[in-house]
Amino acid sequence: MKKKESPAKKDIFFQRFLNGVERVGNRLPHPITLFVLFSAAIAVVSAVCALFDVSAVGEIIDPVTMELTQQKISAVSLLTREGLSNMLTSAVTNFTSFAPLGVVLVTMLGVGCAEGSGYLSALLCRAALSAPRALLTPALVFLGVMSNLASDIGYVVLIPIGAMIFQAVGRHPIAGLAAAFSGVSGGFSANLLIGTIDPMLAGISTESAHMIDPNYTVLATDNWFFMVASTFLIVWIGTFVTDHIVEPRLAPVAYAKPKAISREISPQEKKALRWANWSMAAIILLLILCCLPQDSFLRNPETGSLLENAPLIHGLIPLIALVFFVPSLVFGWISGKYRSEKDVCAQLGESMSSMGSYIALSFFAAQLIHFFSYTQLGTILALKGAEWLGSSQIPGPVLMVLFLLFSALINLVMGSASAKWTILAPVFVPMFMLLGYSPQLTQVAYRIGDSCTNLITPLMAYFAMIVVFAKKYDPSCGIGTIIATMIPYTLWFLVGWSALLILWMLLGWPLGPGAGIFL
Repeated sequence: MKKKESPAKKDIFFQRFLNGVERVGNRLPHPITLFVLFSAAIAVVSAVCALFDVSAVGEIIDPVTMELTQQKISAVSLLTREGLSNMLTSAVTNFTSFAPLGVVLVTMLGVGCAEGSGYLSALLCRAALSAPRALLTPALVFLGVMSNLASDIGYVVLIPIGAMIFQAVGRHPIAGLAAAFSGVSGGFSANLLIGTIDPMLAGISTESAHMIDPNYTVLATDNWFFMVASTFLIVWIGTFVTDHIVEPRLAPVAYAKPKAISREISPQEKKALRWANWSMAAIILLLILCCLPQDSFLRNPETGSLLENAPLIHGLIPLIALVFFVPSLVFGWISGKYRSEKDVCAQLGESMSSMGSYIALSFFAAQLIHFFSYTQLGTILALKGAEWLGSSQIPGPVLMVLFLLFSALINLVMGSASAKWTILAPVFVPMFMLLGYSPQLTQVAYRIGDSCTNLITPLMAYFAMIVVFAKKYDPSCGIGTIIATMIPYTLWFLVGWSALLILWMLLGWPLGPGAGIFL
């Protein structure tokens, strides 16, 4: 009889697997070269698919008009006159309209200045002295999950700060980066509050449900109970994976033992830190006061909302930059780092120059994502997969889990959560309704799959930025390092979140106020 493999051997096998992924990934060409090769491959594949008239037909919701229309999606070749012309004429706009680029650079004007002035180091030093070590990881993952309320701020602010915080307490900075990344991106759908993605997905689900019941409505709050529970699950899993899988694996192969930021603060720096913190508090208080009037310029002029299509949300990036910039000025002036406005301007330039590699990487990443969208290959894959899954004679609960895994797989080739749902919802919402399951349940299953694989797909818009941040602490770090580091989070999130969904279905708990599992 074959002996059962011990947990220790299984753990060694898993570590070897991750090391293998990292080695293979890092032996690949430079990320810029890799994006160029991927783009060339897409061009060739699109030409072949267009030659053989590869297409898919499906009900798709227009994200603007929210109307359901049957469309035939055909592969579009990049190697035609029109395709080559598009590649040439759209290159600049692809780059300048690449969403993460502006977000990262504007935020770095504030965060980079805060780091260069010494304010961020002093603040982290004080936090390292006062924060309980045991709560550091769960707090970082939790803040990552909650940061999704503030659009993409978690990617450009919390993730690099997570690395700094871990370094400040003598822990591996890549582990801190991974913990924050797991909360921000892997826990994208979890939250204690209703975010901007909830009404967007609910609107698409409502239109899809109308194919079966014209009076059915899915509300933004219909997944709230499940997402609140998911927040605590993601924090627990993220903490466990960081402390027991990711960081122990990083320590033996690190370039060197991470050096903790000096915890010694001079009296002058203490004074500067105190005044800088007060200035930050004053800025935040001023913003809160500006939000209070019903006719505030930060509110939606039509609805008065502070969240939905409001200047507060759309202008959050420069506001965050301002919140960091003002206290960094105060700290730099009092500590003596800044003696004139020329020093401040020089620091702003230095902050931008440090992002040079990311800017170059963004140009090629933007082209790759545009090519994949232009050729319609991702949409065809989604429609073909949905057609196959929907026609399979599989029991409802098993099919629901397979749909979750299918959503996770499609997320590897399509980035936007709302764009994928406009394709998948018209297929799966009516199908599961005919099986007796509510649209709210189908939406939950989709959101789980859509979140978990965010961490390991290079097509995720901010993935290139994560690689650049990691290289600051380990110059040898590449795409393989990040994927190998984040695979444990993806696997544990998929297993844990799926188990929570199955348990929720078995117990028949409501997914949100008045939103049940079954019709």
